Amino acid sequence: MTRSMRTEAAGARALAALPPKLQVRLAGGKVVVRDGQSLDPATQLTLAFIEKRGGGNVPGSLTVAQERSLLRRQAIIGGGLPDRVAAVRNLQIDGADGKIGARFYSSPELGGPHPLLVWYHGGGFVLGDLDSHDSVCRTLCLHSGVDVLAVDYRLAPEHPYPAGPNDARAAFEWAAANAADLGSDPTRLAVGGDSAGGNLAAVVAMDTARSLSRPPIAQLLFYPITDAVEKHESHSLFGTGFLLTSDLMDWFAEQYSGGRDPAGDPSDPRVSPLRAQDHSGLAPAIVITAGFDPLRDEGEAYASKLEAGGVDVIQRRFPDLIHGFINMPGVSRAARDALLETCGVFRSVVRR
Repeated sequence: MTRSMRTEAAGARALAALPPKLQVRLAGGKVVVRDGQSLDPATQLTLAFIEKRGGGNVPGSLTVAQERSLLRRQAIIGGGLPDRVAAVRNLQIDGADGKIGARFYSSPELGGPHPLLVWYHGGGFVLGDLDSHDSVCRTLCLHSGVDVLAVDYRLAPEHPYPAGPNDARAAFEWAAANAADLGSDPTRLAVGGDSAGGNLAAVVAMDTARSLSRPPIAQLLFYPITDAVEKHESHSLFGTGFLLTSDLMDWFAEQYSGGRDPAGDPSDPRVSPLRAQDHSGLAPAIVITAGFDPLRDEGEAYASKLEAGGVDVIQRRFPDLIHGFINMPGVSRAARDALLETCGVFRSVVRR
């Protein structure tokens, strides 16, 4: 983290510590209420500052490289002080078409070997990397009692669909073959991710359920993309003003498609896990959604589909938070509390 980023992060933490009424006053003076939900004041203030600093730019106004840099900066600043784990090391692992990057986080808890979470970052299949979600992976590692393998899968537009899901599956297979060498428990592998990464985790859970001798034992899905066929009601309710916009989602889809319209068959389960004909036999799922998120309804619809298929599901909605809140524990106590609560739930599933 650069000196300017450290200064900005310290300022963000100071704002997060202000009384909620003062946060609302600084953000415009009125609590944001929509669909019967009230927005977290610290998140409201963060959104106001992002907009003021030009972080709510129109998709396409920046280059892809600039968009990636902006997300990385926002995520690192918003992530707060990183949690300490036993060790962190960068790796090269097998992707679908050659080596890809990865980062391994060792749990500091005694009594190993620990379960291994294979993690896929969010970013619309276009943005995000190992650094943007470093804080998230550290928190999951420390507070869930698991080792974490974060996967730097290939991104669009340089590598459009199906590079992402192909790399995601290859990375899980690599993890299954190498877990013991990493010091993790090879009998307890889970998949997880946020947004686009949640989509990839769901796809891997489906792809491997019947084709591998040891498929995932759990799937941890934060506000996953699950449906490219239908725009659910939450798209219109929260498609502007809450960081992830409808225009940005359309831009992501355009990049992911590589010029094809759309990226593959939108009803293909590898694009839209919600549209799979059979959800039976999948790993137990923890599905987390945010109240002020355009993806809220499709995430909750996916949880319902899994339950209908006989899958054990724990579904939580955090009604006062927005898409991307797991990258915001440094600017919102509510976001930090939600992430830690989810870590506890995930721990209970993978360590039972």
